[in-house]
Amino acid sequence: MKNRLLTGLAAGALLGAAASLMAMPNMDYRTRRRMNRAGRRMAHRLGDVMEDIRDYMK
Repeated sequence: MKNRLLTGLAAGALLGAAASLMAMPNMDYRTRRRMNRAGRRMAHRLGDVMEDIRDYMK
């Protein structure tokens, strides 16, 4: 069960990243920079959440 949850979270993250990369060439420099920063913050938070889920599932 826990592998399905982690797989689903990872698949959702990959699909979201792919969608944002497809949209990024149409944006100006400032918007791309802000999105990159927000993406890094979200990735860091996701790592924390994943760690919490792993600890909870133990």
